[in-house]
Amino acid sequence: MHFELERLGVHDSVDAVFPPSELADYLSDLPVAVDVIGDDEIADCDAVVTLEYREAFLDLDWIHSIQAGVDRFPFDDLKAADVLLTNSTGIHDRTVGETVAGYLLAFSRRLHDHVANQQERRWERPEWDEAFTLPGKTACIVGTGTLGRGVAETLGALGVRVIGVRRSGDPVPGFEAIYANDDLLEAVADAEFVIATVPLTDETHHLFDAEAFDAMREDAYFVNVARGSVVDEPALVDALESDSIEGAALDVFEEEPLPEASPLWEMDEVIVTPHCAAYTRDYFRDVGEIVRENVERLESGDEAFHNRVV
Repeated sequence: MHFELERLGVHDSVDAVFPPSELADYLSDLPVAVDVIGDDEIADCDAVVTLEYREAFLDLDWIHSIQAGVDRFPFDDLKAADVLLTNSTGIHDRTVGETVAGYLLAFSRRLHDHVANQQERRWERPEWDEAFTLPGKTACIVGTGTLGRGVAETLGALGVRVIGVRRSGDPVPGFEAIYANDDLLEAVADAEFVIATVPLTDETHHLFDAEAFDAMREDAYFVNVARGSVVDEPALVDALESDSIEGAALDVFEEEPLPEASPLWEMDEVIVTPHCAAYTRDYFRDVGEIVRENVERLESGDEAFHNRVV
């Protein structure tokens, strides 16, 4: 695909993740104009880097999503309008992997309890059988793409045995065993940690339902760093309230921000983070490198766009 790129807009919606001016400054050496824009300036651009979707983007040539997930973008409409869509797959593996490791270390070393106790100025040690170590424990990572592989690499370094679930049962480096999607219930049955890293699709919507939670161990912790809607949230709440599973670490939710009335806020064995597992001070640079590479590919006309989705 070829088009004339004269002005690239950094949409102000990226401010939820990093200051748009940081990315615009980082890309200021490109051979095109790069400006921070709001909704009223979309029409003046040929391409945009964005977090959110706007219908006005259909008049552009290229959209780049600062996230890997692109479920908010209407693929059919983009194809009909001949708009190219790229995403930021590949930049979140280490950051999300470290966040997941943090969750697991918090549960195993009872760090979340200590933080809660500190707020109450309470000196209280864990029971003798509460804390544990990670080596020898099993994590089942559901989704073995870039995100899942990053989580697997980080957890493997902590001595965790890693198994995975993917569409096929074909082996994946870094995973001791792989199960096909159809064998999800078998895969999660013996894991102390079940970690969701799948993209949100029609097939993965509410993949983790009451049946899935029932199949998990009673001492299992569930982690979601994928998308909120891969989980049937009421079923998860039921599993936690009935002690069918031990706890959960959740970075994403079906409704965001998580409503104040959600019982998840007050559960002792639940860690809630505000959809920020991938956040890092270098996020804008990581996104910028993908954008820079694609501008160079467009200029040369020799290669297809990197991370092209549509």
